[in-house]
Amino acid sequence: MIWLTDNIQFPDYSFASPEGILALGGDLSEERLLHAYKNGIFPWYSEGEPIVWYCPTQRMVLYPSEIKVSKSMRKILRSSTFIITENTCFEKVISNCKNIDRKDGLGTWITDDMEHAYIKLHKRGVAKSIEVWQYSNNSQNQELVGGLYGIEINGVFCGESMFSKVANASKIAFIHLAQSNKYQLIDCQVYNPHLASLGANEIERSKFLKILKDQSHSLK
Repeated sequence: MIWLTDNIQFPDYSFASPEGILALGGDLSEERLLHAYKNGIFPWYSEGEPIVWYCPTQRMVLYPSEIKVSKSMRKILRSSTFIITENTCFEKVISNCKNIDRKDGLGTWITDDMEHAYIKLHKRGVAKSIEVWQYSNNSQNQELVGGLYGIEINGVFCGESMFSKVANASKIAFIHLAQSNKYQLIDCQVYNPHLASLGANEIERSKFLKILKDQSHSLK
């Protein structure tokens, strides 16, 4: 396994393990994170472990035009049950993603260092969030009940995490992202049955990297 040095570079993709692990170590500096995402690489590790950098051979993605919205979800979206905003409280979204109790019981993989690093990227306009709000019972106050955050790179939204405090809240955030007409592709990183039910599929790493490269050229 290759350990990173202070130089902001990664080994060739051919060195990735079957699980998609490309390298270990390094740091979460803004420059390294931006370089990583521009090259289809993302960090994923737990507190107390070295930083693990991934670039899976199969990439879970959603082409926005292929989003699947059920009849019941279309009804919810047409109602005034939820209010959707963008980039109004990034820090609250990532905090909820970090601390929410998850059904799988595995807890969070968002470390304190990761939280701080992505907040810095948000302040640079690179990390983005979508928030889902709901009016509290018998109150005019809006409560943050769901959302997601990720990195915007070359016309691709690289999703990092989402949370939901009430039924359908994170799904609404994801559908809103897909229907925003801002991105050619939404990167979901690794296979997830919930996202598969919404239309996401796996594509080859080489195809995903080509999309990142082509989008980069088109924006120059």
